[in-house]
Amino acid sequence: MNMTEPFTPTPRLKDSDTFRTISYAELEERNLNLKRQREAGKTSEEFGVELRREITNDDGVKALIVCFSDLEGKLHMLDYNKKYVLESESNLTFDGSSIKGFSAQNTSDLRLKLDWTSFRWLPADIFGAGKVLVFADVYDQNGAPYESDYRVVLKTMTTSLLAQGMTVNVAPEIEGFLLGGEDSEQHFDERLGFKLASEGGYFNVLPQDKLRQFIDRLAEATRAMGFENEKDHPEVAPSQFETNYKYTEVLHAADYVQLYKVLARQIAKTFGYTASFLPKPVPGINGSGMHSNISISQGGKNIFYDVAGKYNLSEKAHKFLTGVLHYGNDVCLVFNSSVNAYRRLDPHFEAPNEIKVSASDRGSMIRIPIGNEKSARIEVRTVAPDSNPYLTFYMILKAGFRGVEADDQIFAGYRDVFDGPVKKLPGTIYEALAYFRASDFAKNVMGETNHAKFAELKESAANRCPAELGTRVKSGEVWYHHEVRNQVLWNQF
Repeated sequence: MNMTEPFTPTPRLKDSDTFRTISYAELEERNLNLKRQREAGKTSEEFGVELRREITNDDGVKALIVCFSDLEGKLHMLDYNKKYVLESESNLTFDGSSIKGFSAQNTSDLRLKLDWTSFRWLPADIFGAGKVLVFADVYDQNGAPYESDYRVVLKTMTTSLLAQGMTVNVAPEIEGFLLGGEDSEQHFDERLGFKLASEGGYFNVLPQDKLRQFIDRLAEATRAMGFENEKDHPEVAPSQFETNYKYTEVLHAADYVQLYKVLARQIAKTFGYTASFLPKPVPGINGSGMHSNISISQGGKNIFYDVAGKYNLSEKAHKFLTGVLHYGNDVCLVFNSSVNAYRRLDPHFEAPNEIKVSASDRGSMIRIPIGNEKSARIEVRTVAPDSNPYLTFYMILKAGFRGVEADDQIFAGYRDVFDGPVKKLPGTIYEALAYFRASDFAKNVMGETNHAKFAELKESAANRCPAELGTRVKSGEVWYHHEVRNQVLWNQF
């Protein structure tokens, strides 16, 4: 080589030249096929046998994205070389002490066990060519399900329910905001506030508006991932969005929540914007929620439905929702787990902060949508979009079943609350922390260790923010939010 000539590197092959890219239409077909098999009861072991063989023989697949969530609900994704996973699947370990709410340094090693029922083919333009995705459950050093991984905790509960012939069906409605600029949460300045990407809102966004274009792209991606979309639209507040999709079994509904937020954030970034799931990033307008529609089927029948019941709900459904109302204050910190979430519980903006049920009043903690034998359900409106979906759904189920199992006399006062004086949920995270810490129910269903760890994490973030919310979103409630900033960087601010 003549050293006087400039070096010209060999052009790198594009991933699309060597690795698998699949059209959105084929992605939807593949992912729906997997979903139908999952709904028919195919196990992780059965899926694993087939999928290992399929991706082994597919030279277009190069890597598996393995996902799990921490105690607060932040999603973590690890890219594994395909060959390594297939050869070392029984020994996928990681340092749990580096994950908020997980193990201490002296007992840090944790293990990932792939749940092959959650396998998904991925759109290459979002995740990269040649990649597939699977969720994992976390296990401890002794090979037992790890108590702080609420995906595996929720799975254990639903497996027990399935043995009784019961399936929990959930359809979350996840709202978010499209904000101006990339990574606008990390660069937030409270003196300036957030800039909205669009002034458009409910029903009045033009087809070529950036908000509408973003929603269209998000809808394309969720369809391709097998979400089975029902509708997608701007929400009431300017620059707010929501996608509604078909209900599914509760564990996989929680997986959908995590995937939905990843898709929204990545797509927004391609537009030069930020998809934010802060519950109330902009004062003076409606906040974002994650209304959680829940029903239970047994033997293929919706046991929440009774044509003769109030709101067309069965006695069991009324007892279930009464349990959720009864423990509303106890679990409010789980449903609304950030400082910013308590801005959303402002009664001036359709705040779902009233501990009551209603068929029409959207200020109620629980609303009963119009339904029939197939669609009858309860809608828990209090949940914020930044909550841990696995922990949230678990706590709803625990509270609901406590109501189903309780003596009628114990819950008589709460059954009367439908028509009586209205009590309200906590108005600040400190008030919610006090209820949570004093709750025997929360300690019992979470276990004392997890209960203490969760409270400590929430208090740590709260103490970095002013005690009074005021009328302006503060830097602290954004910078120290569990989905926004890596905890290692906290001390730099």
